[in-house]
Amino acid sequence: MFPAIIETERLRLEPRTPEYVDTFALYEHCKQGAPHIDEITEYLPWEPHATPNETAEFLERGVEGREEREGIDYVIRPREGQEGADEIAGFGGLTLDWDTDSAELGTWLRKPFWGRGYSAERALALAELAFEQLDLELVAVTHDVDNEQSARAIEKYIERMGGRREGTLRNFHAGDPPVDVVRYSVTQSEYRDADPEQEVTFLDGEGEPWP
Repeated sequence: MFPAIIETERLRLEPRTPEYVDTFALYEHCKQGAPHIDEITEYLPWEPHATPNETAEFLERGVEGREEREGIDYVIRPREGQEGADEIAGFGGLTLDWDTDSAELGTWLRKPFWGRGYSAERALALAELAFEQLDLELVAVTHDVDNEQSARAIEKYIERMGGRREGTLRNFHAGDPPVDVVRYSVTQSEYRDADPEQEVTFLDGEGEPWP
């Protein structure tokens, strides 16, 4: 029930599965000692991978999330013509809560791809999927209270979508130990009133329009 491929002006998002992501290529970016890995994971709820098996399990959880309709996660790749075209730039997706008709955005990018606006481009595409295709009522996103870089990026794209900052959640259980996070959200009606302009194409596994 989810698109296999999402294309924006500069990005191509493909499923977080072994079919689309080579385990060993990804391990090189996620492993202990990989370039910038400690900086990348500083505010993330996971540690650098100790073995390729951890990377394989990460991809398998992406398969399970789709099959169980609990979440949809994508590998982010710059499109042809962009610096680093077809490389693994990072991952982004939606954690789904069908009981509350809501979803939470999540993402991480490798450091060479920071500062390009890819986080916002990915967020707008996934918001369109959530609101226009899945008919959800609310999309939320959080960041660690100390993560100033994420704060700047999120504030910009949430404002563009017509959403708002809700406040700080204390002792939020996103990792070990729990941390304080800032939460933002946008409703379907706010999103449609704001009408953020971005070209997005949804495709199935054969490259045909979805749905």
